Amino acid sequence: MLHPLVQHKLGLLRDVTTTTQMFRQLVNELTLLLTYEATKHLADEEAEIETPLEQTTARRISGKKVAICPILRAGVGMLDGVLSLIPGARVGFIGLYRNEETLEPVEYYVKLPNDIADRDVILLDPMLATGNSTAAAVVTVKAAGATSVRLIALIAAPEGIERIHRDHPDVSIVVAAIDRELNEKGYIVPGLGDAGDRLYGTK
Repeated sequence: MLHPLVQHKLGLLRDVTTTTQMFRQLVNELTLLLTYEATKHLADEEAEIETPLEQTTARRISGKKVAICPILRAGVGMLDGVLSLIPGARVGFIGLYRNEETLEPVEYYVKLPNDIADRDVILLDPMLATGNSTAAAVVTVKAAGATSVRLIALIAAPEGIERIHRDHPDVSIVVAAIDRELNEKGYIVPGLGDAGDRLYGTK
């Protein structure tokens, strides 16, 4: 059962009448909520601290650092939401576009942290449709040395989830909704349209 806040914001996000400004805000807010879920695996440890009243112990994140890698361009709309919770994370960028005839991803830009092998990687992409672009992004970060990879998406199609589970069973997926299917053009339905266009006001 989805959290009521996630359901509410997702419904607004899907609405065709939602403005570009509101769409951006909703993507940011939903990403915040999903990041909470996606980071529950992070190791923590006890630390001694001093409160204004006495000394006590507190829990702090330990272990590997985090690398956030949005898949361009729509994934950038999710970046601030994650950074507001993990401000010390390094950021990498993976530029992919979908060939509209073959539906296959074409990589055009990659810039990753040099120490990505020592970091937990969180990939960001609002839509997990065919899974082709996401699978290509996973291959890219793994080729750079990443061994811990997670994906945060807003909406997924069953076909995309199946593709990632088949090709990369070690990659966990955190998503706000799993929609019905892909249409003949490879778009998620009911979906929310083209996330990049709605984020940036393009057509």
